[in-house]
Amino acid sequence: MPILKLETLDLTKDQKKQLVEELTETASRITGIPQEGYYVILKENNLDNVGSGGKLLSERT
Repeated sequence: MPILKLETLDLTKDQKKQLVEELTETASRITGIPQEGYYVILKENNLDNVGSGGKLLSERT
């Protein structure tokens, strides 16, 4: 049971659906493991919970 994990900022449901479909398809094609065997876990991070260059991303926008 392969697991693909991706941490990202907030996404729409359509974006999540597309990521799950395309990540699964690509990993299956490369590895030869059937798509049904894959699990995809998306972890969304709020802009207040991510920093870069010493500042919160929420403060940079």
